[in-house]
Amino acid sequence: MSTKADYYDILGITKTASADEIKKAYRKQALEWHPDRHKDEKEVAEKRFKEINEAYQVLSDTQKRAAYDQFGHDAFAPGGGMGQGFPGGGGGPFGQTGRQGPFTYSYYSTGGGANPFGNFDFGDPFDIFEQFFGGGNPFGGTTRQIPRYGIAIEFMESVKGVTKEVEVEGKRRKIKIPAGVDEGSRINFGDFMLSVNIKPHPAFEREGLDVHVRINIPISLAILGGEIKVPTVEGDVKIRVRVGTQSGTVIRLRGEGIVSPQSRQKGDEYVHINVVIPEKLTREQKKIVEELKEINL
Repeated sequence: MSTKADYYDILGITKTASADEIKKAYRKQALEWHPDRHKDEKEVAEKRFKEINEAYQVLSDTQKRAAYDQFGHDAFAPGGGMGQGFPGGGGGPFGQTGRQGPFTYSYYSTGGGANPFGNFDFGDPFDIFEQFFGGGNPFGGTTRQIPRYGIAIEFMESVKGVTKEVEVEGKRRKIKIPAGVDEGSRINFGDFMLSVNIKPHPAFEREGLDVHVRINIPISLAILGGEIKVPTVEGDVKIRVRVGTQSGTVIRLRGEGIVSPQSRQKGDEYVHINVVIPEKLTREQKKIVEELKEINL
């Protein structure tokens, strides 16, 4: 019996979760446990990040999820639920992993007798189980080895697009990552597949094509209203804060989000307003607050 953590528990969802709920949970967990956010405990974060990606790769695919729901982790183990249907019982594809330049990579070819998942680097969310659910028999012959790489880019590089110079199998080449790629996006360059991981941004949080930003304002501005400057992916813009704005108010900026690399549709930005209560007051500030208290304000 497998001692691995349950995939649903890893993502913090129930077994009845919808595809959209799975995706949202993955985004939240991946952002929270990105190793760049846990430099003091990097090993723990890297392990957790790999578990999150592994769980998402299975639960986001209907066929893999169905197999997991029926057999658990044994569905993907040699001789397990899925393995029993293949020639040779526990035989299956074998994997190889490594690093080249800024990439981590993994590729598969057909073979027998080895654990198909023991050496895979789940830090890059590749669709590694496709051989088990494809239309053909993976044991029908030798397949060409197709490298699959992972690369980490900055948040704004994912928004604007970026050209990177990398080394692939000993050759220098330039690759273009299109604007709007999301966490876990896979790009087919013909002779290899590239999976993109996006580093967290100090101000922006992404949800699909939408961007969320949190802005602190003083009590006086919340009461009296006024203008504030907020960041967007295209630069700072001024917005109007209404009189009597409450903490937790969300202001929608239409068309200030991220452009889809497929449809060119553009998302929105959501500005979350937080009214800051000062922990300490000067004598003069305290006097003003006491005067407000007397008039029930």
